[in-house]
Amino acid sequence: MKFLSNPIQLLLTIFLCIAIFSCKKEVSDTTAQDEAVANISATESNAEADDVFNGVFDDVLGVNTNVGMGGTGIFGRKAGAGYGTSYADGRIDNTNLLPSCLNIIIVQPTPNSFPISITFDFGSTGCAANDGHWRKGKIIIDYSNRLLIPGATASVTFEDFQIDSISIDNSATYTIGNTGTQDNLQFTVDANANLSKPNGNYSEWHSHKIISRTEGNLTITPLDDVFKIEGKATGKTKRNDLIVAWKAEITEPFIKRFTCRWISQGVIKTGRENLASNSQWVGVLDYGGGNCDNRATLTINGIKYEITLR
Repeated sequence: MKFLSNPIQLLLTIFLCIAIFSCKKEVSDTTAQDEAVANISATESNAEADDVFNGVFDDVLGVNTNVGMGGTGIFGRKAGAGYGTSYADGRIDNTNLLPSCLNIIIVQPTPNSFPISITFDFGSTGCAANDGHWRKGKIIIDYSNRLLIPGATASVTFEDFQIDSISIDNSATYTIGNTGTQDNLQFTVDANANLSKPNGNYSEWHSHKIISRTEGNLTITPLDDVFKIEGKATGKTKRNDLIVAWKAEITEPFIKRFTCRWISQGVIKTGRENLASNSQWVGVLDYGGGNCDNRATLTINGIKYEITLR
């Protein structure tokens, strides 16, 4: 065995040992921190995509009573104002409330029948809508029948569409199918989309949901409608230098009211793709007890983080 007789060499060796020990400890701490950061990124990515496509759902259903129920999404109430002209049969004309840049193009090959194709064209520069969000580009919807009719479907595609700072890739697909009955409205909704931001961050999102109306089945207005949302999603997100593949599942149904922009209640669990479901690093996002606000609480490894929705 060779002994270190040089004092300087000995000091360097001791320093090296301390450094190695410190590095090992730092790696452990960094791993824990990375797990938390990864989960926050994944949870925010899923919540953001959910918010974007919940808005698309409301818009597709809200055009008018010929293709949906009318009066939801961009066709609904302007902040601080009433709704447009209401008719005895439940129709609501919100033309005066629509975004100034929006051009609605309706293609109906055979008069008074389906299929019907409707394009929302917000133009190349866009504008703000009555919900406070800025949009540009196009949303194209093909309706097989009125969406309140069991068996009806709406297939949605996008062309250079952007909402606020989020762009939806032209390859994205979004389908809504009425899988309920005449008395109990239910939709099966599938989404496959890539969402990106100007800073290079992106999200790949694949979602499958069942949306069931729990209140308002006996009325013709959407104002009293409440929906329960169940389902799961997978995806991959890039946030700065971090890339995370993740999975999510709603464990307590979301509650969505058409009179509220946000999910007001429900719990969803999100974790890295290969993470065990009982891992301490699975994040639990709680949307609250029913208040209409843009706040949610994310809990990871016993630590709570406040999340602000768009």
